[in-house]
Amino acid sequence: MQVMVLGKATRETEAGALPSERAWEEMERFHEELIKAGILVGGAGLKPSSAGVRVGYSGEGTTVTNGPFPETRELVAGYSIWEVTSIDEAIAWARRFPMPEGSEVEIRPIFMYSAEEVSEIMGQTQ
Repeated sequence: MQVMVLGKATRETEAGALPSERAWEEMERFHEELIKAGILVGGAGLKPSSAGVRVGYSGEGTTVTNGPFPETRELVAGYSIWEVTSIDEAIAWARRFPMPEGSEVEIRPIFMYSAEEVSEIMGQTQ
């Protein structure tokens, strides 16, 4: 199963602050372990929300709101995709993630369908 691991934003990440050299090295070592274990599929850090926009949808059309966005705890600072056997395995790896104190990650299973499942679902909705 694949999961997305979402690193939550902090005041520091929203200010554009980069991790210390030591923190970078620890994260690099951790990601090397993920690669060696065949867990890491991909990922990236995100620029602060001040560089982003939100597009809202309603019956009357769309609205575009420029960042920054006020609720830091609801923002994502980075993500990675992991191939794991279970959510418990993802949690075990996440417990080892060298995150700064007060940080948080969210782990969400990726909703995936095979081509056959998509065809079956599409056939049921028509």
